[in-house]
Amino acid sequence: MRVKTAAPAKTRTLNLVQAVNEALDVAMDADKRVMILGEDVGRNGGVFRATEGLWKKYGEERVVDTPLAEIGIMGSAIGLAITGYKPVAEIQFDGFMPSVFDQVVCHLGRIRSRSRGKMSVPLVLRAPHGGLIHAPEHHSESPEAYFCHTPGIKVVIPSTPYDAKGLLLAAIESPDPVVFFEPKLLYRSAKGEVPAGHYTVEIGKARLVKEGKDLTILTWGAMTVACEKAAERLEKEDGVSIEILDLRTLAPLDLDAILASTGKTGRCVIAHEAPNSGSWAAELSALIAERNLLRLHAPVARVGGWDIRMPLFRLEQYYIPDADRVLMAARKTLNF
Repeated sequence: MRVKTAAPAKTRTLNLVQAVNEALDVAMDADKRVMILGEDVGRNGGVFRATEGLWKKYGEERVVDTPLAEIGIMGSAIGLAITGYKPVAEIQFDGFMPSVFDQVVCHLGRIRSRSRGKMSVPLVLRAPHGGLIHAPEHHSESPEAYFCHTPGIKVVIPSTPYDAKGLLLAAIESPDPVVFFEPKLLYRSAKGEVPAGHYTVEIGKARLVKEGKDLTILTWGAMTVACEKAAERLEKEDGVSIEILDLRTLAPLDLDAILASTGKTGRCVIAHEAPNSGSWAAELSALIAERNLLRLHAPVARVGGWDIRMPLFRLEQYYIPDADRVLMAARKTLNF
C-alpha cells in the first residue's frame, strides 16, 4: 500500500512585521477565542502595521481599538484571559510598558499560583522593542530584564521572520502569559522564508545562528544582526571561528545550549541593547561563571547600552552597540 505524505508547506519571503501579522491571522482564523486589543490596532492596523487588515477581516469585537490607557489594556486582557478568551494585547511602544507593571507583577504571573492551578492566563503581551528608528523619548527602550525577573512569565524576542511567526503562534497557544517583544529595527529589514499556514517554534530553545570553536556570542533581538557582522569580520580579519547563539527566549532560558556552547569555546561575549547594570546579560554572565568557570579561558564580556536613559535619535547610534563594539569585546576576550 502506498502511503500518502503531506505536501510541504508553501514558503514565501516575508519581512518580520508581515510574519507577525500572518501569525495573528492564522491564530484568529483557527480559534475564535483569540482577540487583539490595543491602541490603533483596529482600523489603522497598528503604528507599525502589524495588525493591518485584521479589523476588516474579523470585526471590531475581536480587534479592539482601546483608549490611550496601557493599564486599562492590560487589566482588560487579564480579565478576558481568565474568563476563557486568548487575548493578544499590544503596547504601542516598549517605553510605555512601565504603566502595566502593577498588573504584570501583581497579577499576570501570579494567578496560576494564587488559584492553586485552577486558573491560568493564556495571554500574549506584544510590544515593539529596541531603538535605532529615530523615535522620540519613551519609544526606544529595552525593558526585557524587568519581565524576566517576574516569575510566571515567559519572555520571547525573535530576530527572524520564521521565528517571529512560529514563536508568536506558540505564545498564543501557551496556557501561561508570554511577553513578546518585536525588534523595531528588524520589522522591515529582516526578511526570510516563512511557511504558509500553521507551525510553531518551541519556546525555551535557542537558535544556533552559526557554529564555531573559538568564542561564543550570546545575543537576542536586533543585536543578532550586528553580531553576525562582527563575526564575519573576526573570521575574515583574525582567522578565528565564532559561534553565535540567538537566545530567542530569555525566560525560560535554554541553559543547556548556553553552557554547551560556552564550555566548548571557553570564551563568551554577550551583546544586547539594554544598559549593562542589572541587565539580563548580567544574569547570563553570572550563570556561565557559576556553572562553567573551570572551562572558561577568559572572563565573560558584556556589550550593552550605557547606564543612562536612551538618548534622542541623534545620539542613539552611540548608545546602542554596533558591530565595532562587539568586535572590540571579542578581540579583548580572545587575547586575554
